[in-house]
Amino acid sequence: MRTAHWQAGAFIFATAALLCGCTGGKFVSKYSSIPRYEVQQGRQVIEIYKCGSCHTIPGIQGAKGVFGPPLDYFGRRTYIAGNFPNSQGNLAQWIMDAPAMKPKTAMPDLGVPQSEARDAAAYLENLK
Repeated sequence: MRTAHWQAGAFIFATAALLCGCTGGKFVSKYSSIPRYEVQQGRQVIEIYKCGSCHTIPGIQGAKGVFGPPLDYFGRRTYIAGNFPNSQGNLAQWIMDAPAMKPKTAMPDLGVPQSEARDAAAYLENLK
Protein backbone atom coordinates (compact mmCIF):
# COMPACT_ATOMS: atom_id res chain seq x y z
CA MET A 1 0.00 0.00 0.00
CA ARG A 2 2.78 2.41 0.94
CA THR A 3 4.70 1.63 -2.23
CA ALA A 4 1.62 2.34 -4.35
CA HIS A 5 1.15 5.75 -2.68
CA TRP A 6 4.83 6.56 -3.10
CA GLN A 7 4.78 5.54 -6.78
CA ALA A 8 1.61 7.54 -7.42
CA GLY A 9 3.11 10.59 -5.69
CA ALA A 10 6.36 10.27 -7.64
CA PHE A 11 4.42 9.96 -10.91
CA ILE A 12 2.30 13.03 -10.13
CA PHE A 13 5.37 15.04 -9.14
CA ALA A 14 7.29 14.04 -12.29
CA THR A 15 4.30 14.80 -14.51
CA ALA A 16 3.75 18.20 -12.89
CA ALA A 17 7.43 19.05 -13.23
CA LEU A 18 7.38 18.20 -16.92
CA LEU A 19 4.16 20.10 -17.58
CA CYS A 20 5.38 23.21 -15.79
CA GLY A 21 8.34 23.36 -18.14
CA CYS A 22 6.36 22.52 -21.26
CA THR A 23 6.59 25.10 -24.01
CA GLY A 24 4.68 23.26 -26.70
CA GLY A 25 7.84 22.20 -28.46
CA LYS A 26 9.10 25.77 -28.76
CA PHE A 27 12.41 26.94 -27.35
CA VAL A 28 11.87 29.76 -24.88
CA SER A 29 14.91 31.75 -23.87
CA LYS A 30 15.04 33.53 -20.56
CA TYR A 31 17.05 36.21 -22.33
CA SER A 32 15.92 38.90 -24.73
CA SER A 33 15.22 37.79 -28.28
CA ILE A 34 16.48 41.09 -29.68
CA PRO A 35 19.45 40.38 -31.96
CA ARG A 36 22.69 41.75 -30.56
CA TYR A 37 23.54 43.68 -33.74
CA GLU A 38 20.34 45.73 -33.44
CA VAL A 39 21.24 46.63 -29.88
CA GLN A 40 24.73 47.74 -30.94
CA GLN A 41 23.33 49.69 -33.88
CA GLY A 42 20.80 51.22 -31.49
CA ARG A 43 23.64 52.51 -29.33
CA GLN A 44 25.09 54.22 -32.42
CA VAL A 45 21.70 55.70 -33.37
CA ILE A 46 21.30 57.12 -29.86
CA GLU A 47 24.76 58.66 -30.08
CA ILE A 48 24.22 60.08 -33.61
CA TYR A 49 20.90 61.73 -32.71
CA LYS A 50 22.40 63.05 -29.46
CA CYS A 51 19.64 61.64 -27.25
CA GLY A 52 22.01 62.09 -24.32
CA SER A 53 21.64 65.87 -24.66
CA CYS A 54 18.27 65.52 -22.95
CA HIS A 55 18.41 62.09 -21.30
CA THR A 56 20.77 60.23 -19.01
CA ILE A 57 21.31 56.90 -20.79
CA PRO A 58 23.46 54.07 -19.40
CA GLY A 59 26.16 52.86 -21.75
CA ILE A 60 26.12 56.01 -23.89
CA GLN A 61 29.21 58.16 -23.47
CA GLY A 62 28.35 61.69 -22.35
CA ALA A 63 24.60 60.97 -22.06
CA LYS A 64 24.01 63.02 -18.92
CA GLY A 65 21.07 65.18 -19.99
CA VAL A 66 18.53 66.25 -17.39
CA PHE A 67 15.83 67.84 -19.55
CA GLY A 68 14.14 64.53 -20.37
CA PRO A 69 13.67 61.64 -17.95
CA PRO A 70 16.61 59.32 -17.26
CA LEU A 71 16.34 56.13 -19.29
CA ASP A 72 17.95 53.74 -16.79
CA TYR A 73 16.17 50.37 -16.64
CA PHE A 74 13.95 51.43 -19.53
CA GLY A 75 13.22 47.81 -20.44
CA ARG A 76 11.51 47.33 -17.06
CA ARG A 77 9.08 50.19 -17.55
CA THR A 78 5.42 49.56 -18.16
CA TYR A 79 4.61 52.74 -20.08
CA ILE A 80 6.24 55.16 -22.48
CA ALA A 81 5.59 58.82 -21.66
CA GLY A 82 3.00 57.69 -19.11
CA ASN A 83 0.49 56.82 -21.85
CA PHE A 84 1.61 53.99 -24.13
CA PRO A 85 2.37 50.36 -23.27
CA ASN A 86 6.11 49.81 -23.41
CA SER A 87 6.61 47.63 -26.46
CA GLN A 88 9.38 47.78 -29.01
CA GLY A 89 6.86 48.89 -31.68
CA ASN A 90 5.43 51.71 -29.56
CA LEU A 91 8.89 52.80 -28.54
CA ALA A 92 10.09 52.90 -32.15
CA GLN A 93 7.03 55.04 -33.06
CA TRP A 94 7.79 57.33 -30.11
CA ILE A 95 11.41 57.74 -31.21
CA MET A 96 10.35 58.41 -34.81
CA ASP A 97 7.75 61.08 -34.01
CA ALA A 98 6.83 61.61 -30.37
CA PRO A 99 4.65 64.71 -31.03
CA ALA A 100 2.41 62.65 -33.33
CA MET A 101 1.69 60.33 -30.40
CA LYS A 102 1.50 62.97 -27.67
CA PRO A 103 1.16 66.49 -29.14
CA LYS A 104 2.23 68.43 -26.04
CA THR A 105 5.35 66.38 -25.35
CA ALA A 106 8.66 68.18 -24.99
CA MET A 107 10.36 65.49 -27.07
CA PRO A 108 10.90 66.80 -30.59
CA ASP A 109 10.42 65.00 -33.88
CA LEU A 110 14.03 64.22 -34.74
CA GLY A 111 13.27 62.71 -38.14
CA VAL A 112 14.62 59.29 -37.15
CA PRO A 113 13.90 56.71 -39.90
CA GLN A 114 11.95 53.60 -38.89
CA SER A 115 14.89 51.17 -39.15
CA GLU A 116 17.06 53.37 -36.91
CA ALA A 117 14.20 53.93 -34.47
CA ARG A 118 13.79 50.16 -34.15
CA ASP A 119 17.48 49.77 -33.40
CA ALA A 120 17.37 52.54 -30.77
CA ALA A 121 14.28 50.89 -29.25
CA ALA A 122 16.15 47.56 -29.13
CA TYR A 123 18.96 49.24 -27.18
CA LEU A 124 16.58 50.89 -24.72
CA GLU A 125 14.52 47.72 -24.24
CA ASN A 126 17.70 45.91 -23.22
CA LEU A 127 18.29 48.32 -20.34
CA LYS A 128 17.00 46.09 -17.56
